[in-house]
Amino acid sequence: MYVNEVLIYAINKRVEFFGSIINNKTYNKSVSNRKVIYTMQIDLTNKTALITGATGDLGRVMARTLASCGANIVLHYHNNESKAKELQEEITALGRRAITIQADITNEQHIYAMKEQVSKELGHVDIVVANAVIQYQWTSILEQPIADYVSQFESCVLQSVYLAKAFVPAMIERKGGRIIGINTECSMQNFPSQSAYTAGKRGMDGVYRVLAKEAGEHGITVNQVAPGWTISDRDRASHTEENNDYSRSVPLKRRGTDQEIANTVAFLASDLSSFITGAYIPVNGGNVMPAI
Repeated sequence: MYVNEVLIYAINKRVEFFGSIINNKTYNKSVSNRKVIYTMQIDLTNKTALITGATGDLGRVMARTLASCGANIVLHYHNNESKAKELQEEITALGRRAITIQADITNEQHIYAMKEQVSKELGHVDIVVANAVIQYQWTSILEQPIADYVSQFESCVLQSVYLAKAFVPAMIERKGGRIIGINTECSMQNFPSQSAYTAGKRGMDGVYRVLAKEAGEHGITVNQVAPGWTISDRDRASHTEENNDYSRSVPLKRRGTDQEIANTVAFLASDLSSFITGAYIPVNGGNVMPAI
């Protein structure tokens, strides 16, 4: 899967850049016109990626994208077995291996059981994408049930801890791995009615930043992708892709797409991001911009 290409023309000692990178597998040089062409490619061949919440709107696109890059895929789901099986068929049709696993990501024993099943069927996991989150009805702090704060803590913070405890030790033994968490722009916005979600995602952010420091010496990178209000298949089916009020607030004046989120995940899963860790990367058209 080609993410982007860059053409570099060196003429009369001037270098002009067109586009934005990417494939160390292709290198062409023409001495006559002094043209140099670099192409870079995300290659996840022989890697295995686990995606929690793989049947969700973003999870499905992440799974297809990582598989298109060459990875074998572990498709975690909670309730939607039929969608998981459909997605498994799609991925195996690409020539990749794919397995489906049902688990409650807020249950530590389920996470360890998932690790054991993956080990038996596919071997070790190279890439973990923590995408699953429990849905709930947003309302004010005064009206929000305490159970919603608990569910967000469990699905954002404890899921991250359980996945780390289950999969990082083997990554340490192999001296490398990728942990990618799906956060949100909401964690920086602090808008009314978002308190439980924001609290859960900010707690997740703390876990990921600490884990990045603890796991870095073992060649493991730990990063977060923070989508904005993203267009998904659900929007396309209901023709609700456009929202002028939201788009006006975004510097790029549009909503992002599920594929743009998946592309960022693929980049972080690849060797192209080998010196990036501890990052919180908003993929939201500039709607939030972390300060330096």
